[in-house]
Amino acid sequence: MSHAPAAPGDSPFQAERNPRDEAPQFVLPLVVRIEKSAPPARTDALETAARAVLLLLSDGRAAGDGEWAQAVRNWEDARIRKVVRRARGAEWRRAEALPGITVTGKSAEVRVFPPVPLDGWPKDLAKLQVSGTELDDPEPPAGAERTRPVLWLNPELEMSAGKTMAQAGHGAQLAWWALPPEVRAAWRDEGFPVSVRTAAPGDWPGLTAGGLPLVRDAGFTEIAPGSCTVVADHPALRR
Repeated sequence: MSHAPAAPGDSPFQAERNPRDEAPQFVLPLVVRIEKSAPPARTDALETAARAVLLLLSDGRAAGDGEWAQAVRNWEDARIRKVVRRARGAEWRRAEALPGITVTGKSAEVRVFPPVPLDGWPKDLAKLQVSGTELDDPEPPAGAERTRPVLWLNPELEMSAGKTMAQAGHGAQLAWWALPPEVRAAWRDEGFPVSVRTAAPGDWPGLTAGGLPLVRDAGFTEIAPGSCTVVADHPALRR
């Protein structure tokens, strides 16, 4: 089972330098399938990416003496970086041939891979594009069901779909870390249901001040360092 993060002052999601910066840096690769003729809906891609991160964290290969466990430990000892790349056609088929987990949503397919060194990506993943991952929702998503976990996005930030998928993954990971083992197990047994929604502007201050896990971005891409991007709202974590 993945270990919990360090104390809040040593969080992997802080903008300021901290001891995690001295460790070798690893990254969690995620690849989203975007075929020209049938791109996924944006919200479904966000939710599928969040589930992919949770499935990797809960996978037996990522725990104990599992084949991915050392890579996961190395990644968690540094900053928790995630990078989303896009693939289609033969690119996707090559990505699927590498060790990992493919997660399917209503319209989205996302494959998550065990962490790799920041400068040591497998060549079939390294050649995939990062920028320009833009997706839309054909119609506005329904309201979130508050009886299940919700990852609330900051309504004041504009991020690409790829960047937002990574942030949703961060939020899911913080929720996973914060939950007791029995709640983690129940969430896993249910298939990790999770909604991703943009918070109403009037609700955002209360969400960030409510004691729920909060992602503060390191600011490597797109947004300013220290930006609050996601609040992880799991029923078991609400006061």
